[in-house]
Amino acid sequence: MTRNSSVTARKSILLASAAAAAFLAIPAAAQTAEEGADQTTSDDAGEGDVIVVSGYRESLERAIDIKRDTIGFSDSIVATDIADFPEQNLSEALQRVPGVTIERDKGLGTRVNVRGLPTEFTHVQINDLATASGSGGRDVEFDIFASELVQTVTVYKSPTAAQEEGGIAGIVDIRTARPFDFSGSRIVGSVEGAYNSISEEIDPQASLLVSQTWGPFGVLLSAAYGKRTNRTDSNSGINFRPISRWTDRGNAQTDQAIAVLERDAGIILDPADDDQTSRIVFLDKVGDRIYLNDQERLGFSGSLQYKPSDELSVTFDAFLGSYDSTEDEYDAAAYSASSRSTLDVIHDYDDTTLADYGIVVLRDVSYTATQHEFLSKERVNETNYRQFGGELNWAPGNWTIDMLGGYSGADKSSDYANLKHVAYAPSRTRYTETGGETIPSDDPASFDMYNSPSSYLFEAYETTYEEISDDKYAAQIDIGRSFDRGSLLGLSSVHIGARYTDKTKERNYGEEKIQGPTPGDSSYVNERTLADSDLMDVIDIVGGKDYQARDLTWQQISNDYARDFFRPDGFLSPFDDGQFYRVKEKTWAAYGMVNFDFDLGSMPVLLNAGARYIKTDIRSSGFFQIQNSDGTTGYTDEPVSSDGDYDKLLPAINATIEVTDGLILRGAASQTLIRPALTDLAYKRTASFNDFRFTDGNPGLKPTYADQWEAGAEYYFGSGGLLAASYFWKNIEGVVQNELTGVVRDVTKYNANGTIDGVYDFDVYQPVNAEGSYDVSGVELVAVLPFGMFSRTFEGFGVNANVTFLDSSLTGESDIDVPTSPVGLADSVYNITGFYDQGPFQVRVSYNRKGAYVERIERNMYPVYRDAYGQFDFSASYQMTPSLRVELQAINFTDEPTTGYTIDPSFPTTYEFSGSRISLGVRAQF
Repeated sequence: MTRNSSVTARKSILLASAAAAAFLAIPAAAQTAEEGADQTTSDDAGEGDVIVVSGYRESLERAIDIKRDTIGFSDSIVATDIADFPEQNLSEALQRVPGVTIERDKGLGTRVNVRGLPTEFTHVQINDLATASGSGGRDVEFDIFASELVQTVTVYKSPTAAQEEGGIAGIVDIRTARPFDFSGSRIVGSVEGAYNSISEEIDPQASLLVSQTWGPFGVLLSAAYGKRTNRTDSNSGINFRPISRWTDRGNAQTDQAIAVLERDAGIILDPADDDQTSRIVFLDKVGDRIYLNDQERLGFSGSLQYKPSDELSVTFDAFLGSYDSTEDEYDAAAYSASSRSTLDVIHDYDDTTLADYGIVVLRDVSYTATQHEFLSKERVNETNYRQFGGELNWAPGNWTIDMLGGYSGADKSSDYANLKHVAYAPSRTRYTETGGETIPSDDPASFDMYNSPSSYLFEAYETTYEEISDDKYAAQIDIGRSFDRGSLLGLSSVHIGARYTDKTKERNYGEEKIQGPTPGDSSYVNERTLADSDLMDVIDIVGGKDYQARDLTWQQISNDYARDFFRPDGFLSPFDDGQFYRVKEKTWAAYGMVNFDFDLGSMPVLLNAGARYIKTDIRSSGFFQIQNSDGTTGYTDEPVSSDGDYDKLLPAINATIEVTDGLILRGAASQTLIRPALTDLAYKRTASFNDFRFTDGNPGLKPTYADQWEAGAEYYFGSGGLLAASYFWKNIEGVVQNELTGVVRDVTKYNANGTIDGVYDFDVYQPVNAEGSYDVSGVELVAVLPFGMFSRTFEGFGVNANVTFLDSSLTGESDIDVPTSPVGLADSVYNITGFYDQGPFQVRVSYNRKGAYVERIERNMYPVYRDAYGQFDFSASYQMTPSLRVELQAINFTDEPTTGYTIDPSFPTTYEFSGSRISLGVRAQF
């Protein structure tokens, strides 16, 4: 057997094994939490009483019921009470759902991907209202939401006409708790302490829910508070840089680079051949950095409900909170591609690993003038969100009237500062097994970059400040008429409805450099060195364990000292008119939908069909850049507006056939859309003078559309088990891409001292809807298997698992034709949870894994991958009394690192540790 055939065989075996594992596991159709005392029973309170708790299995069954009763394809997680999700935030709970993966940032789940598509392709709503989070686009930052306030989350993967359009990937529907979710009065509280293995901090977390019903009236109030101190150690920032960095300069640096390539690597280079120079690459930058992230999350939810009967319910919901984070980053880096530098000696190069693409990698090189940097960075983010909604559900006779109205808003501010000290000197930069390193070269002028503070000159204290406000109002009405089963053609109900939304997003941004040795001094003085400030060992600044990524330490300026010394009191970067935008979007929608319920022979059939018509008007405003009569550039005195609009009819059909008792065949087809990011719609022009480029917004952008269908089979066991498989396909067109749309002639470029650098032609780039389309397809396998259904010996044991395989006709856009999958698309994802749930004791061990995917395409040429990542989580609880439970949880308890590489794993880019998190808590319920 050849090597290639052996590899193929192993892949086939692994694929078959993964598929089999999925059918011996669960659908995260419900990685939920213990119901706790809700399922606790005992005889008279006394010695010898037996406490029986079946919370996790009960939650799985409830989630499975939601899946079975939904007309389209969906999966759910259910928290039967507050504080039942064991993850750090809502996105980490969602990673158990089939087809759902999350993006992690320094060990914390942030955004949600559904079926491998970008996060901005997912529509998120809370209590049927599209939610805001203060991000610059339409994607939602899930880390701001406290999972303890959430009752259920359902991911709809095939829409109906009645659902708000806006999710090519899917719709994430979040539901907060309401008083009639419980019976009578309910008080639930929990407290816990969580320990991070690297920062060695213990963080508090607490939640409280109070619910009471009096006849037809009900009130529920809940609150959650949590702190999180997380440290991430990272040897990263390594990426390819083409040798054209120096060979394009046409000076002595060019001559030396060409000579060294020929002398040490035998490469004879034509500097005018762009294709050749782009395929000879070196390490651009290597850095060792420590991040310390302090987060504080406070959330409240409340609900007033009037429910005199099952036919009438009036509800008012409120969901609000804040999420504040301060991230300190301490960075010691070497920028080998500095403008002053060039090649000195090539110690090692690799012309075989990437030979298929003609790429030669300079693995180990000495450079003439590396730019060494010590950076103390501080990011202070504050997000406040709120949502208020009212809902009327009335069913008089055969009619139903459902009305909804509400508001969702978020305000976010980001204050960033970077204290920068720089030293230029010869150095040697090379790959290591896990990342990269910079060491002294043989040049006598070289030095130890980590222990020479007097060699580093102060360059600037750079600051930026951003404010984003995001507001949305919505109102909807749905009127339905139901018919007795057996009516004409099996018609069971007809629905018509309308929805209006009004969304506004506004952004202000500014940046400023404080250059000088004293606060407020705008003159540039380059005599102050790193040694002139108070230095501390970086571990003493951040606290916790030694640096985890390498055996290394260094001294740095703390952000507290930097802010106190370099920044004037109360200083914030002034806003730049050129960075302002305001986008207003109004949408009118009307839909009609019919449901059929009939028998095909002995098989019950449910059919839902309908269409939604939408019309959207956009007004985008911004200050437009102009050129003054004296040749300088400026902006218009007032914001300039531009309008855009589009309309579309979106059909949808969903059907189920119950072939036998428990076996359901399901199918769906629809057309849906995702609207362009508001930053792309922004009517403004910004300039990048170093790149000789203008970037414009485009209020005339159209949405990205998708035609999609799905077919699947689901088998429901009477004992709470499930096996399911489905195949889905999407054809996506109108993807937004940045393209060259024009040229501005004779633009004057000025130097920092006010002298004229020259007159140039500037390219104009805009986001546009790209021509053509691409396909995404995949298979989802889901299983929930309580082992007790096979033998009473295994009562309480079970497994819950899912696996998703993805494929796409789209390839990444590499300018040098390196084949790559689409950015963000992992070809396989799986989650497995083994559990024991019997009596007062519950245990779960979960493993979730996301395959390797392209994180970005560096310089539009070199795909950079995030390596496949798998994480183990653990939770256990013991019901001490009918009202008191003790819980132990561990997240990433094997302390898996995050890794990445450029094109091939032998060229690592990221080696990052965020540690494990262990929490111990107590939960009480009355």
